Amino acid sequence: MVDLLKDAKYIKGVGPNRVKQLNKLGIYNLEDVITYYPRGYEDRGKSKLIAELVDGEEALIEVTCVSKMSEVRIRKNMAIYKLIVRDDSASCTLTWFNSFYLKDKFKVGEKYKFFGKVKRRINQIEMMSPTYDEENTNKNTGKIIPIYPSTYELSQNVLRGIIENALKEVGNDLKETLPEYLQKEYNVMDLNTAIHQIHFPNDFKDYEKARKRLVFEELLIMQLALLNLKDKYTKDVDGIKFSDDIKMSVIIDALPFKLTNAQKRVLEEIELDMEKQKMMNRLLQGDVGSGKTAVSMCASYKAIKSGYQVAVMVPTAILAKQHYENFKKLLSNFDITCELLVSGITKKQKENILERLKNGEIDVIIGTHALIEENVEFKKLGLVVTDEQHRFGVRQRGALNSKGTNPDVLVMSATPIPRTLALILYGDLDISIIDELPPNRQKIETCAVTPSKEDRVNNFLKEQIKEGRQIYVVCPLVEESEEINAKSVLEIFERYKNDTFKDFNVEYLHGKMKPKEKEQIMQDFKDKKIDILISTTVIEVGVDVPNASVMVIENAERFGLATLHQLRGRVGRGKYKSYCILKYKGNSEQTRERMKIMVETNDGFKVSEKDLEMRGSGEFFGTKQHGLPEFKIANLFEDMQILKTVQSLAIKILQEDKNLSLEKNKILRNTINKKFKERVEI
Repeated sequence: MVDLLKDAKYIKGVGPNRVKQLNKLGIYNLEDVITYYPRGYEDRGKSKLIAELVDGEEALIEVTCVSKMSEVRIRKNMAIYKLIVRDDSASCTLTWFNSFYLKDKFKVGEKYKFFGKVKRRINQIEMMSPTYDEENTNKNTGKIIPIYPSTYELSQNVLRGIIENALKEVGNDLKETLPEYLQKEYNVMDLNTAIHQIHFPNDFKDYEKARKRLVFEELLIMQLALLNLKDKYTKDVDGIKFSDDIKMSVIIDALPFKLTNAQKRVLEEIELDMEKQKMMNRLLQGDVGSGKTAVSMCASYKAIKSGYQVAVMVPTAILAKQHYENFKKLLSNFDITCELLVSGITKKQKENILERLKNGEIDVIIGTHALIEENVEFKKLGLVVTDEQHRFGVRQRGALNSKGTNPDVLVMSATPIPRTLALILYGDLDISIIDELPPNRQKIETCAVTPSKEDRVNNFLKEQIKEGRQIYVVCPLVEESEEINAKSVLEIFERYKNDTFKDFNVEYLHGKMKPKEKEQIMQDFKDKKIDILISTTVIEVGVDVPNASVMVIENAERFGLATLHQLRGRVGRGKYKSYCILKYKGNSEQTRERMKIMVETNDGFKVSEKDLEMRGSGEFFGTKQHGLPEFKIANLFEDMQILKTVQSLAIKILQEDKNLSLEKNKILRNTINKKFKERVEI
């Protein structure tokens, strides 16, 4: 039997040095190698005559070499190599840069195959940096070639060679992971054939079949795991039945603002849940600024007045403080005690809070990960609220939930996901969506600019600061990098502080700083002591600064649409007209399309749908909040039909065989337990 856990360094062509490069790609063992799927393919199977070549296309030609390689040195470290070849229709010049190893490679009169990008001018045809094979070999040409996600240290040829060696080692000895009855019923390929064909397909029909098989399995296993997780939350467990005499309408009427219809609808769903014996396990989705916190306050009121305590867990101390202030301001009017538990408080303060919490003197405790420490005990925990739920793993949520006896759970997220997909992906949660912004929320004016508009942008920022506003500037990097051509926080900070904005207060913030430093800087920004805050995406989940009116994003082309939208939501939180300026480089069609989407829509759900369509599922859905692995091949946008099929199938399988204990489903059970290890076990 194949040892899929065998260290990648022992695969032919790897060794101790190259294994580090593989590790950077998330490849550690034999299984990782054979499931490192191509991101695309080049069809190098059918050759063309030179006379038929089209400018800009990539093509295969079969030709005879008619000249020796010429070498032209244009400067110390740069040489250009040219070779003339021809077929029965025309001649063509092949050009390479700094490829001295090719100097004596090709012999006049011999036949070769070349594949590369064509440059065609009036009387001249050129092919740039082509790959090649001798006449009767097919290593780099004459077939469909996989293209892998890679790093500059690891060429496609090397990576292909490693994967080819790994597949030879595996042969056809992979243990099947889908039952035979499902393969037949849904007409999917066996695993061994699929793994070989996904990497080196005979033709595109075989590739399609291989991909269908692997996507089908990945989505089915995920659905079965999620449904099992949901079953675990609700199985044979009585939740808390909160008093139906305690009505949320009391606190709703006391709010200093009117709720939107969407907020009211969501609160009805939550109130119904809370009044049932069944344990609530609900995801509350809403765009940035849609009023999720107000909803959680109303739910907290009902839980407390029914005789229970509430825990609210957020990812950062400064966000915890913000929630604490908001909760305290409203709930103290109802004789409700709120307290804050974060890592920065003194030992004496912490002991006092823990004692009062255990005695039931504290009704609402708001904090960070500090809430899940062992010494945190509740008298009667009834409701757990987790904000920005994608920042917490399923185990962290579970650790907090276990401090009560089956408390109701409300997890909140400002990362909008199209509803149809959310219903399928979050199989373990019921879903409520706030799809409406409060009437006082202003539309943020977004514009996308190239480097040529730098001076205009800077003048605009100065005007805003002189009017009393504050500015966020977000960069993709903390410090300058030789490998990545992008703006860094420290580089921009130095330029702004010492030159462009030397008359203003400029500060910076990034994830490598100590928590206390970060909190102090955010507090200073909130207190208007800082005019311009330069940061990484660490401020994506941050405090409300109503006075901040401009979000500038450097190298906007390097961020996903969902992240750009989240960052944009940091401004427009006060009474002032707000702006988001996307500074981008590059003129590719995709970059232009992404900037256009951001400029044209402020709707987070539309943005997220486009994001998913353009860059696939990958990290987008952050399945890690379940403790579940990322998709390796499935794309939830492209594969919607397969997704719907496997969702129905998963429900059907579990209705018939809840624990997958029937002989025909044992393979499925083993696959789930192996893939998800201790995360989900059937």
